Amino acid sequence: MNKLPAYILIVIFLAANHLSPQVHAQEHVVIDQVIGVVGNSAILQSDLFDHRRQAEAQGVNLGANPYCVLLDDVMFQKLLYNQAMIDSVEVGDSQIEQEIERRLRFFIQQIGSRERLEEYYGRSVEELREEFWDPIREQLISQRMESKITQNVNVTPSEVKAFFDNLSEEEIPMVESEMTLAKILIEPEIEQEEIDEVVERLEGFRQRIIDGESFRTLAILYSDDPGSARRGGELGFYSRGELHPEFEAVAFSLRPGEVSEIVETRSGYHIIELIERRGEQINVRHLLMRPKVSPEVEQQTRSKLDSIRTLIMRDEMTFAEAARRFSDHPGGRAGGTILNPYTGTTRFKTEEMDPNLFFVVDRLEEGEISRPIQTMTDEGQPAYKIVTVRQRVDPHRANLQQDYDFIQRLALQEKRGKAIRKWVERRLKSTYISIHDDYKDCDFDIQWLQ
Repeated sequence: MNKLPAYILIVIFLAANHLSPQVHAQEHVVIDQVIGVVGNSAILQSDLFDHRRQAEAQGVNLGANPYCVLLDDVMFQKLLYNQAMIDSVEVGDSQIEQEIERRLRFFIQQIGSRERLEEYYGRSVEELREEFWDPIREQLISQRMESKITQNVNVTPSEVKAFFDNLSEEEIPMVESEMTLAKILIEPEIEQEEIDEVVERLEGFRQRIIDGESFRTLAILYSDDPGSARRGGELGFYSRGELHPEFEAVAFSLRPGEVSEIVETRSGYHIIELIERRGEQINVRHLLMRPKVSPEVEQQTRSKLDSIRTLIMRDEMTFAEAARRFSDHPGGRAGGTILNPYTGTTRFKTEEMDPNLFFVVDRLEEGEISRPIQTMTDEGQPAYKIVTVRQRVDPHRANLQQDYDFIQRLALQEKRGKAIRKWVERRLKSTYISIHDDYKDCDFDIQWLQ
């Protein structure tokens, strides 16, 4: 099956009914209507208009029959979502929040500013967050369902070679310009005085909550976790293994309404209240405080990285050796190699890099090392890093010697696609499907009405 995963085509926001009157007029539509049903989920004509508008804004080419492509894709997502509901597949509120924030940053970067984004949609960013919540949640659940279907699908080296050998010369893809990167990251040490101050403040907040003040209000006012603070510190439901171990151990031991002692994790210092427990899932709220780094310590960290950079430039040690010795990032054990979060490989295309990182490495030659750069850890803590470009790869036709990881991904994608096709064929036998007459002549990838 050549079907793209639902989240590939619909990578943009899926906010329903955001089209202006002019867009509706161009489509000659007066009244909205249901154009498809998958199980319990209906798909509206206006949904497709909105998806097309968003796709075109992102430069996605949907071909000669865009509404057929979009309906095919949306129905596939609905099929996944319906099964996910049967299987009780769920995602945490914090994951939804993080995804909305990531996409908002992307769109603000694309459109130029927060103000221009609000002008484009005719809504504030806060209103957009609310409107995008449900469609983003559905997308993430559908993605998790698709991952569940293909979780045991893998390819062996012999399968990768066979896949490549079966490609005609015209089918062998071109590899774009890419680079491999490495970093040494150091987290500034927090002074004990600052830690003591944060702990004292949290103890005060905890006592105020015990004395009757609202945990929710205090989290909104004082928490250093911006995502949950907007919801009064509430994180949503999580299962075991999805939170910091220290946080999780305490949270699962609480009774509903009980407030924990102070808990330390890599993210900072928390107090936690259990809202509800459903078996091995909990919904909690927390108030997070992060100790601040003093300007003096920040400068000491920069100076330390400058000294490490000098040692490497003098050939007194390699970048990899320095990373293993000095880096506070787990990647230091692998010589500082940076993994691409989108592909799981060590290569980055331009569009796959954080803009701030690209701005630095784009000016570096192979082997050159950047000056210290301020950054944030995955836990949101301040840090500094130096970065080097290990290799720049010019555009070329893919081959097994240079591009094994890339070809392996293609082979795995094909094998997973076959697994998805088999799953879809099974599900269609027991799922109610309806398509409006206007769309029954579409050349769908999935034979919905077989």
